[in-house]
Amino acid sequence: MDLLKKINEKKALVGVIGLGYVGLPLVLRFTEVGFQVLGFDTDPQKVERLNRGESYIKYIPSSRLAELIEPGNSRPFEATGDMGRLAEPDVLIICVPTPLTRKREPDLQYVEETAHLIAARLRPGQVVSLESTTYPGTTQELMLPILESKGLKAGKDFYLVFSPEREDPGNAHFEVRTIPKVVGGITPACLERGVALYGQVVEKVVPVSSTQAAELSKLLENIYRAVNIALVNELKMLCLRMGLDIFEVIDASKTKPFGFQAFYPGPGLGGHCIPIDPFYLTWKAREYDFSTRFIELAGEINTGMPYFVVQRVAQALGQQGKPLQGAKILLLGLAYKKDVDDPRESPALKIMQLLKNEGADVSYNDPFIPQYKGGRHYPGLDIASVPLTDQVLEDADCVLLVTDHGSYDYDWIASRAKLVVDTRNAFKGVKGGHIMQA
Repeated sequence: MDLLKKINEKKALVGVIGLGYVGLPLVLRFTEVGFQVLGFDTDPQKVERLNRGESYIKYIPSSRLAELIEPGNSRPFEATGDMGRLAEPDVLIICVPTPLTRKREPDLQYVEETAHLIAARLRPGQVVSLESTTYPGTTQELMLPILESKGLKAGKDFYLVFSPEREDPGNAHFEVRTIPKVVGGITPACLERGVALYGQVVEKVVPVSSTQAAELSKLLENIYRAVNIALVNELKMLCLRMGLDIFEVIDASKTKPFGFQAFYPGPGLGGHCIPIDPFYLTWKAREYDFSTRFIELAGEINTGMPYFVVQRVAQALGQQGKPLQGAKILLLGLAYKKDVDDPRESPALKIMQLLKNEGADVSYNDPFIPQYKGGRHYPGLDIASVPLTDQVLEDADCVLLVTDHGSYDYDWIASRAKLVVDTRNAFKGVKGGHIMQA
């Protein structure tokens, strides 16, 4: 059967490579509209849990996965770690990480490894879509030569597209279906198949002229946010010196019905996108003898925020006659944003490390992350969340709010804590205790 017909009749087998915060929501959406999905992941524990109908992502309930594997139904989903099965799907969607190296350069090892795995099994008629955020030219310059290395040609034998992920973990207002999907193809035939594929699962598809344009569109979205967050972070530091409340200023400014969008300061950037993606473009721009000064300045300000927070903690303790060294610091929130269980690139981790380096006794509470066992940047860190009790709050020399989870009772925390340092304006209007903004 012709591939377009297979897609339009939902008879195409969809393969999703990488079953994390981006891949798993895609699995659910494709099965929801009637596609069979084969999920690939190199983590055997994830594969086992998914095949038991268990979720490892907080905002995706296990009940949704259990429905896909119930005995007696068509079992529209299966997870596997066997990359030898990459030839089976008609569509392969790549959702693997694209981190930075320690030198803040693009680390495309997962994309490249996946491309080689696909190339070894690529067959005529397959669509390959890269969703991992990356610099303009990755699909054309890296993916295409690898996939064509066995003699098949893009646009004729197989179809290669780039369609950037726009997942926002924990956002209850938007989901895969309602978020428009940008798609760029290597050739017009590639674009046609990519638009047909995503048109089955999203309400609006936005075709663009090339994979490079699609790649840059995602970077622009996150650079826009990174630059504006850096601006308000810088203004926050100025406002603290001037004795002004930056949050009051932002609230006043956003009453203007045009020409202004509110961004809010915080303890630093977190998540897999905003702290990382801008530097993919900065790196690529060097190839064209171009310096992306705005991006680099924003990065400098945002990456410096954890250091500023630690300075504010030291200042707050000093005002009470306590040194930072030896002080008991309780961090509230390890996740990178409110009400999610995702600690990737969280500023809380950097703040914790800096406080420990200064000799502080640091613990944390996060209702969504009961245990943290290292990661790319903190491989030796193994720490468990402490229960949030009257005694724990009273024993702390400083309670440092990093992530403003909705489950925290801020009035109660302020009534028990000797000192609160607030990086999110969560204690605005709360009475009791000593509260300092950071």
